[in-house]
Formats: sequence, structure tokens, C-alpha cells
Amino acid sequence: MNHITLAPVQSDQPTHLMATYGRQAISFVRGRGSYLYTEDGTEYLDALTGIAVCGLGHAHSVIAEAIAEQAATLVHTSNIFEIPWQTAAAQKLAEVSGMQEIFFSNSGAESNEGAIKIARKYGSQQGIQHPKIIVAEKSFHGRTLATLSATGNAKVQEGFFPLVEGFIRVPFGDIEAIQEAALHHPDIVAILVEPIQGEGGINTAPQGFSYLEEIRALCNQHNWLMMLDEIQTGNGRTGKFFAYQHTNITPDVLTTAKGLGNGFPVGAVMTQGKAVGLLGPGSHGSTYGGTVLGSRVVYTVIDTIQKENVVENADKMGRYIVEQLRQAFNELDIQVRGFGMMIGIELPKPCAELVNITRDEYKLIVNVTAGNVVRLLPPLNMSKDQADDLINRLVPAIQNFLAA
Repeated sequence: MNHITLAPVQSDQPTHLMATYGRQAISFVRGRGSYLYTEDGTEYLDALTGIAVCGLGHAHSVIAEAIAEQAATLVHTSNIFEIPWQTAAAQKLAEVSGMQEIFFSNSGAESNEGAIKIARKYGSQQGIQHPKIIVAEKSFHGRTLATLSATGNAKVQEGFFPLVEGFIRVPFGDIEAIQEAALHHPDIVAILVEPIQGEGGINTAPQGFSYLEEIRALCNQHNWLMMLDEIQTGNGRTGKFFAYQHTNITPDVLTTAKGLGNGFPVGAVMTQGKAVGLLGPGSHGSTYGGTVLGSRVVYTVIDTIQKENVVENADKMGRYIVEQLRQAFNELDIQVRGFGMMIGIELPKPCAELVNITRDEYKLIVNVTAGNVVRLLPPLNMSKDQADDLINRLVPAIQNFLAA
């Protein structure tokens, strides 16, 4: 096998990449479990996992073996042919999600695009010419034009007007606002929300997950589709395979991506109940959605999560981390919240610089969202020793930052 070694990119060396990312001045060449390594071998604890993507950690041997074997066998045919691995992956995903129909896409944004199309098709079949979807403030659903329009963040929408019409925005967790919208908009066909707002600051509704139960009741009452964006919360992240499983309800439409491929780009939009059958031949499609390789990865990731009791570990370790952080910050004006391995630490002041501080001084990779919330998205299979390692690096970093 031929091995290619890339020379490090110099900071003053021009590249041909569009400048769409505010990149950090570091690159990683290797990963193993909960840790990342630079070219010189320096080890960093990864508490971000590619923003909730590598739930099984880096270079998981079972996933790596499946990818290598399939890549050497057959990568892609086309969705005009039967794809046995796609059928098997859909069966696995249906088992863990409780959904009935599954369409594989390449990303979370594409999955949410599919959900929006399903909602519009649902409205069209009821004779509604201009269907509307209720969405939440501070939400994030993607960067395609439709998902950007659904997103409740004016900053990421800036410069991309006119946006796609057909969205009604309400405060997250505000059932009365949804009821008010219903009075004034007879053409509402669906509600699209995240069970926990990740980009919005690890926000849960004031009433907790009962918010989802209240939405389900309203959707039943008004004959709307209940659509949940579980791009970030799915695949074991919150201590359940999907966050809505903290309740007794089931959505009509469910989207996911991120941890579904453990780093391989794949997503899914799923339906059950009155959303089944809305998309038929010719109404939706994807060249790369559900390839042989991608489908095998999905099957293997779900199978590994099940066999290694990853969801249970995420719940247990997540509770442990939250408890330890709350004890450590007991006397500080800090709020720690989260479910499973989706944890937010809200500080009393903006803290974007903590990203660089934790990385450079504590060799810890974290993220800051909503301006003042440190977001932790560690591997779901993190051990207790690794959890303690995370806590021992993060606590002094935050304490010293607030004391400065």
C-alpha cells in the first residue's frame, strides 16, 4: 500500500479553500478513542468529537474495519438498484427509532430539507397552497437556503435574503405562542423543533421534555405533523437513542445525522403515522444518499452502539460529569445542564476565548456556543477515568478564567 505524507501547511502559505471557517491554529493527524494527536505526538482530550459526530470515539476498530472491507468491495452503485446494506441499515434504524419509513441523505441539513418537503407535500395533499411550519427562536436546522430560513438565528441568515417563506417563529418552549399562531394561521401544517437546542446553548424548554408531549397533543388536535430535528441529540447522545424517547410520544417525522456515521457523512429523514407515503418515486432523491458504503457504516455504527451498551454508558457518564461539575462550581455563578453526553456550562460572562485557553494550556478540546456556554459533546463510550481527566482539565480552566 502506498502511503502519502502531507507536509504541514505554513501559516503564511496561501490555500485555495474558501474562507468559510474561522479555523483554529492547529491540526490533528491521528485519533484514538477520546484523544486526538498532532503531528508531533501531542495528545489532546477531545470533548467535542467533531461537534457530536464521533460518538464511538476516533478510529473505532469495528467501524474502521467495516469501512476498509466495504471500500475494497463495493462503494457505490445507484439508488436505481437494490442495495441490501441500505435495506439492512433502514431496518436497524427503524428498530431503534420506532419509525416506519427511512430515506438516507448525506447530512443533517439535507435531512431537514427532506422534512420540510414532507411537510409541504402534506399540506399540498390537503389543498393548502401556502403551507406554513412553526419553528423556534434560537434554533439551528442547517445552512441550505430552506434550513437556514427555518433556523432562528439572524446572524447566520445575514446576507442571504430573500429567505424561503413559510416559517412561523415562536419562543422555544412557549406552548401559548404556538396556540396563538394556530388562531391566526389556518395554513399551518407542521411544527419543527429540536428536543434540546445544541447551537442555541444546550437549551431545554422550561417544562423539560414534557414540552414535546404538549407539542404532540397540539399536533394531534390540529392535524399537524410533529417533526423533530435530532441531528445532534440522536444516536445515543442524550442517554436515549433519540431524545424524544425520554417521553412516551413519537413524532411523525424524525431527522438525524452527525453520530449516525461516526464521522462518515450520512443522515436520515424518517416518517411514521400520517407522514408515511408522502414522498414517492420522483418526489425526492439523492445520488449519494444511502450508498453501499454509507449504509454499511450506518448498520455497523448502530450495531456497535447496541452491542457495547453505549447509550447506557452515555447516560451514566453524563450524569457523573454533570454532578462533578455542579459540585466544583457550587459557589460560582455557573449553571450546568444537559442530558447524557450533551452538556452545557453557562458562565456569567462571554467566554469564547476559553476555546483557545483550554486547548493551549490544558490540552482539552471544547466549544463555546451562544456566547457564554461551554459545550461538551464527549464520546458516548468515554470511561470514568477519561471523564475524570476531562473534569480535571476543565474545572481549573474555567475557575482561572473567571478569576482573571
